[in-house]
Amino acid sequence: DIVIPNVGESVTSGVIASWRRAEGDFVQRDEPVLDLETDKITMEVTAPASGVLHHGAKEGDEVGIGAVVGTVDESAKAAPGKVEPAEAPKAASKSAEPKVDAPKTPVAGAPVAASVPAAEPGERPRATPLAEKMAQELGVDLSRIVGTGASGRIREQDVLAAVQSRGAGGASGAAPVAPAAGEGPSRGVSRERMSPLRQRIAARLVEAQHTAAMLTTFNECDMTAVMELRKRYKEPFEKKHGVGLGFMSFFVRAAVNALRAFPLVNASIVTDEEGRPAVEKHDYCDIALAVASPKGLVVPVVRNAETLSFAQIEAKVKDFAVRARDGKLELSELQGGTFTITNGGVFGSLLSTPILNPPQSAILGMHAIRNRPVEHPDKPGEIALRPMMYLALSYDHRIVDGAEAVSFLVRIREGIERPERLMLDL
Repeated sequence: DIVIPNVGESVTSGVIASWRRAEGDFVQRDEPVLDLETDKITMEVTAPASGVLHHGAKEGDEVGIGAVVGTVDESAKAAPGKVEPAEAPKAASKSAEPKVDAPKTPVAGAPVAASVPAAEPGERPRATPLAEKMAQELGVDLSRIVGTGASGRIREQDVLAAVQSRGAGGASGAAPVAPAAGEGPSRGVSRERMSPLRQRIAARLVEAQHTAAMLTTFNECDMTAVMELRKRYKEPFEKKHGVGLGFMSFFVRAAVNALRAFPLVNASIVTDEEGRPAVEKHDYCDIALAVASPKGLVVPVVRNAETLSFAQIEAKVKDFAVRARDGKLELSELQGGTFTITNGGVFGSLLSTPILNPPQSAILGMHAIRNRPVEHPDKPGEIALRPMMYLALSYDHRIVDGAEAVSFLVRIREGIERPERLMLDL
């Protein structure tokens, strides 16, 4: 039996995002056969034995933890036309006639085998639900794509490759289809079920709005010093540590500095043993970083950020970004956190009011850097064009007072405008 494994205490069900291998395929033990999407992460489920695969649930079905979603027939052999992986080279040498076999999932970046044709005209292409959604959003014609999944199934990676090829002048993507003569614009409507992750995000955001007395305070900081420091040491930093020097490490260190000065911003409201509200303080700084992934917002946590160097923080940031994009974050990395930082500036946001990440008491919003005329910090009365960033701190007014929130944000600004304070822990 192929059984949905226990992912974590808070995860009770998931949705079968895609079957990697088709019905009747011969699979090897521990080979990934399906992708399960939960409200926290997307994970692979592997075959418990070698044999012929039989599906017991469809793509898009919601299944509970411990549910049997398919079987592997250990006594069965590979079906005609489906070569067992271990016998593929042998089978190829026995026959001079070309044979089309079910392809393996290729290594990223490997060329797509031409033995699996694209869909015939009029035939609905076989694609995973995520690939279909991505193709619809990006305007890609699935019938022109050669799938690299099981039995030629089109995966999201294939859609992205088609988009990249189209951007480079290739013909893999679909051109926009103009309405036929006499036809008006399309007024079609489509519906699709919200993914477990998107449902979880929605529930958390509503929870934050309903339970916290949320308020946002704003400030702005001059990025000149950080930008000059980064420009001066960017190359030697990357050469020594193997990772680029970005802005996030400065803001994480500034946040740690401010959280130590204002510990209530690093605290949470909880329920004690007697069921009464209590304030839970933390002597550590677990900084959660909001990261955009193809399937939605995820918030991996940098544990004990107060003990990490700039290079270690940057390495964490890069690792989280890559694995969030590939859906490889572990559930344990998304749990906990005492304070959150979100950077809408990477998408061009100039100002926003970030929503709390319960049960945390505050979240810092970074924004786009824009040159604006301001008073020169070292020459009072003189106007200068400086690279400025708006900062926003949303906080729970039940536990953090306004004066404390404003002072906290000023402390962040001071650390960014005078980065030597971060080095000296001032």
